[in-house]
Amino acid sequence: MNNLSNQKKGSLMAFVAVIFITPDSLFIRLANVDTWGLVFYRGVIPFFTVLVGMLLIYRANFFKMLFTSGHHGIIYIITFSITNIAFVVSIQNTNVANTLVMIAMAPMLSAILGAIFLKEMPDSKTWIAIGVTFIAAIYIFYDSLQLGNIFGDLLGLICALGLAVGAVTIRSAKTKNLVPAAVVGKLLVAVFAIFFIETYSLVGKDLLIVPLMCVMCVAIPFVLVTIAPRFIPAEEVNLFFLLETIVGPIWVWMVIKEQPSLETIQGGIVIILTIAIHSFLKLKKS
Repeated sequence: MNNLSNQKKGSLMAFVAVIFITPDSLFIRLANVDTWGLVFYRGVIPFFTVLVGMLLIYRANFFKMLFTSGHHGIIYIITFSITNIAFVVSIQNTNVANTLVMIAMAPMLSAILGAIFLKEMPDSKTWIAIGVTFIAAIYIFYDSLQLGNIFGDLLGLICALGLAVGAVTIRSAKTKNLVPAAVVGKLLVAVFAIFFIETYSLVGKDLLIVPLMCVMCVAIPFVLVTIAPRFIPAEEVNLFFLLETIVGPIWVWMVIKEQPSLETIQGGIVIILTIAIHSFLKLKKS
């Protein structure tokens, strides 16, 4: 890993994170748990999982990294928590497609914020990739878009902004490890969910599905996503996450035979090809 360029390290971390995230929607469909129950477990299980791992690796240095992260750590804890909560509440208050299209704006917002605060102006290839993938995301969900609750739509936009701010914050603190801050953020998500959760019980298949989902689709990816922007620009990290738009429905189709729409397949092919070409050109340059 030390022999890889920063571009390769960051791209690999972002790609692996997305691969682990893609079955997330399938696990959510298979789990028989209320929304806030899922939010709670998606907060508390990753919190303890990553906390134990960090303590085994870094021991007392974990707390040193947390308390020396300064304003970067505080900003990341806040944005990480808000983003996780906003995503769930947005879906509760508007059409799912509206939320996903809003989140597809994350790479564009990351590029703008990176240019303003970090003076990292994306090259023309990245701007083209952002534009093409955003249009493809709108195409995928166009038929499902509805005039949803404006509150839910705004929360979807807040979620996209949170992803952008979080990635740019990590990028601006390259010398700091903000994973401890993300761990605290997960704890705050779980605490917030306590006020709305209906039941804590997990029975039957949920005893396997929920912990597996929380470790594989939440804990591992959030560690990788918290590290990746230290090596590549924020907008490039968030570009990778648009792969979930097509790969997620494929998992659902393979397991529970819910066939993705023609728009999902067509738009997904465009997204995959765009990100693959963009990544190839960036890696070739590095």
